[in-house]
Amino acid sequence: MTSTSPQSTLPVDTLYEQAACGLVTASTDGVILRANKTFCDWLGYSALADQRIQDFFSAGGRVFQQTHCAPLLLVQGSVAEVQVDVVHRDGQRLPMLMNIMRRHAEHGVLDEYAFFVAADRRSYERELLIARKAAEIEVDARKLAELRLQEINAKLSLADRRKDEFLATLAHELRNPLAPMRNVVEVLKHHDGPAPAKAWSVAVLDRQLSHMTHLIDDLMEAARFSQGRMELRRAPTNLIAVLHAALDDVRDTIAAASHRLVLEIPAEVMVVDGDATRLAQIFVNLLNNAAKYTPDGGTITVRAQRSGDTAVIVVRDTGIGIAPQSIGTVFDMFSQLSPALERAQGGLGIGLALVQGLVQLHGGSISAASAGHGQGSEFTLRLPLSDAPLPNVARVRFNAADQRCRVLVIDDNVDAAESMSMALDVFGYETASAHDGAAGLHAVAAFAPNVVLLDIGLPDQSGYEVAQQLRRHPGGAEIYLIAATGWGQEADKALARDAGFDAHLTKPVDFEKLQALLTEAGY
Repeated sequence: MTSTSPQSTLPVDTLYEQAACGLVTASTDGVILRANKTFCDWLGYSALADQRIQDFFSAGGRVFQQTHCAPLLLVQGSVAEVQVDVVHRDGQRLPMLMNIMRRHAEHGVLDEYAFFVAADRRSYERELLIARKAAEIEVDARKLAELRLQEINAKLSLADRRKDEFLATLAHELRNPLAPMRNVVEVLKHHDGPAPAKAWSVAVLDRQLSHMTHLIDDLMEAARFSQGRMELRRAPTNLIAVLHAALDDVRDTIAAASHRLVLEIPAEVMVVDGDATRLAQIFVNLLNNAAKYTPDGGTITVRAQRSGDTAVIVVRDTGIGIAPQSIGTVFDMFSQLSPALERAQGGLGIGLALVQGLVQLHGGSISAASAGHGQGSEFTLRLPLSDAPLPNVARVRFNAADQRCRVLVIDDNVDAAESMSMALDVFGYETASAHDGAAGLHAVAAFAPNVVLLDIGLPDQSGYEVAQQLRRHPGGAEIYLIAATGWGQEADKALARDAGFDAHLTKPVDFEKLQALLTEAGY
């Protein structure tokens, strides 16, 4: 049984006449042979036979028909979706889409037209254009926002770089007044006077100087980290020996707070590939942190153990603890715990950030744990162990009591120069001083020093320039030349080497390091 749709029962003429589109058959020169009722109704006519189809187009449509449609029909036999305006009987223009197909019929060649009213299409296209315009505006706005974001990022980068420069400059400026303080401490340590007053003065100055120097060192380290310029001087290092040395450094601090120190450290050697100075800095920061944030009379426990190929160091205290919401940020730069502020113990909030950075540079990790406020804290440090043998290092202690080495101090800070000279006099050196580059070069000729301590920031010329001129001076090549400056980054040390310096010391000058340098140089 075959099903029949209602449309299939209509006569062919009916389907043609009532089609949903306008249908026109014309000769190749455009004379209408037949037009269906739909098309006639659209144009307001009852019939359109024997008229030219072009006559119902607008002027533009007639031109387009002649210049485009006719050639296309001739070449390819069809035209698809051409938009034209067809003129109604009352003169109103009707936008339509036109398709044309050229066919070879029994009685000749005919053109068959199909027209579709395009009013709705134009509305759709207008909406599409509006949507496109809105999208383009949105894209332009997004591009503008991205450009502004790039500008903001550039400004932030600039601000960050300026912050780094500020930190480095601040450290330099603070070191200058610290230099005479350090020198006076050395004079007081070796100068006869009333014992109680001398002891009190030395203790106060030494303690405050050490504290300020530690703050400045932290500032310098923060600048190095943020600039990605932190470098390690790696060598096989006994981690246990470094830990004991750090404990010696902070033992007085722990004792001053009446803390009980519990050590669970094995006698075995644990070798790591690391920088001994930086490793000591890690342990000292952790231990000072425990002592600072633990109320007097608390307990600090230090445990070291081997776990496979990893060294595990744990520092635990019974101090103020860490709130749960702060655990995740305790290693962030400039992070401060609110209870710490109440203790007024100082610090810049960068110690633990430096610790984490140094640990990561060594290929290790560090974590913090606490049961909460008042429940103490525990820091666990893990470092990879090494199988490399420890080097044999001979330690030299300086004793210059019987030597009369001539040392020239060139520094534009008069107090720094004179106090350094006084301190060196106490140690048995013969000294002289100058306060700018020209006077320093004149003193080299008159004093004939064995050693010159030369500041970099001089008023008339840089210390680098003075060093280069000094090396060209008669006998200048034999002088042991030491840069004594507030600028202490690796780039500064490289500049000093290039200028002809034999050594570089950062202000305030550590006299043990100075003495060790002079001893190694044979003075």
